[in-house]
Amino acid sequence: MPRKEISLPQARRIALAAQGFDQERPDKQVNAGHIRRVIDRLGLLQLDYVNVLVPAHYLVIFSRLGAYDMSRFHRLVYKGRAFTEQWAHEASIVPAALWPALEHRRQDYRPYPNSPIMKLKGKSKYLSEVMEIIEEMAPLTAQDLPAFEGPKRRPGDWHRSVPRWALEYHFGQGRVAVADRLPNFQRVYDLPERLIDDEFRTRSLSREAAQRDLLQRAAFAFGIATLDDLADYYRMSAKDAAPRVSELVEEGLLREVAVDGWTKPAFLAKGVRIPRAIECASLLSPFDPVVWYRPRAERLFDFHYRIEIYVPAKKRKWGYYVLPFLLDDRIVARVDLKADRKNGALLVLASHPEEGIDEERTVNAIAAELQHLARWLGLQSIKVSRRGAFARALAGEVRARQP
Repeated sequence: MPRKEISLPQARRIALAAQGFDQERPDKQVNAGHIRRVIDRLGLLQLDYVNVLVPAHYLVIFSRLGAYDMSRFHRLVYKGRAFTEQWAHEASIVPAALWPALEHRRQDYRPYPNSPIMKLKGKSKYLSEVMEIIEEMAPLTAQDLPAFEGPKRRPGDWHRSVPRWALEYHFGQGRVAVADRLPNFQRVYDLPERLIDDEFRTRSLSREAAQRDLLQRAAFAFGIATLDDLADYYRMSAKDAAPRVSELVEEGLLREVAVDGWTKPAFLAKGVRIPRAIECASLLSPFDPVVWYRPRAERLFDFHYRIEIYVPAKKRKWGYYVLPFLLDDRIVARVDLKADRKNGALLVLASHPEEGIDEERTVNAIAAELQHLARWLGLQSIKVSRRGAFARALAGEVRARQP
């Protein structure tokens, strides 16, 4: 079969439709079914609890559905059995059905060599004792375990207690699972057999079958993607992914295509469609799948993105917590946002346009979305700083919209 030719605008529309931007936000109240469908469609939500604005995984849902009750999200993920936490892209919420496909990852899990738990004298004995406590007392948090003096911390070490390191070790290897998150975001752990349905927990897949499952899910979530894109989705090496992708092509689940301007072949997931247009206006989390793999964001949108949280303030080009702004099928701007909860204000610390955009339309769309975001977060006002080429126009539009 000759290789299908896809234009870059078509590729963008395919990708955004696969990511859930092909439908209008619900007119009525967002329910658990809406949220469930977004997570299932994406295959995972990368967890990030930096709370400058709102934890990033909450924003991924907002980008697609608009305002929703975050307590409803919590009940769906942690009070039911449809989802669980696992190491997937990074630490992530995933459908419980992915438990068997991630088993080989749990078997391979090892903390980094300099982790305090790996340097602990009597590590095996201590970890066994922790498991005995878990089996008897779970659900529990790290604070429920006896205090334990660990190796002396060095500069740059993560400031976690030894009990927390032990629980995360057992979590990484699948001996415990996450039962809940407390209001301070702390994990509550329990045994997997109490949290994961037997049909998933006892199902066994070969490493190759598990990799095919993950890559097929990545292809469905991306719509169109290169080998490197697919491999990155669930943090697989391209070397491991290549033979599995070839098998999916042979099975007719993927089709190799050429995208205008891309130097490497792309793969089109079975059943995807090419929308005539994408109509949306959404702020994207820094950890949204649309932009989390930087080479893909550059190929699709000509959008060069770097999270500058760890960049010294004087060296930041865009800002501390910068969100891309998606308008239809282009990323047209980026805004540095912060929730000033004490004063009830959404702070726009900087606002920068991309090149070659309709600035008036973009400013209007950003202002409307900022209003929507502020209401969702319970913030009464929006304050736009002077930093960025959009600042003056955006401040004026925001003022015009406020009562």
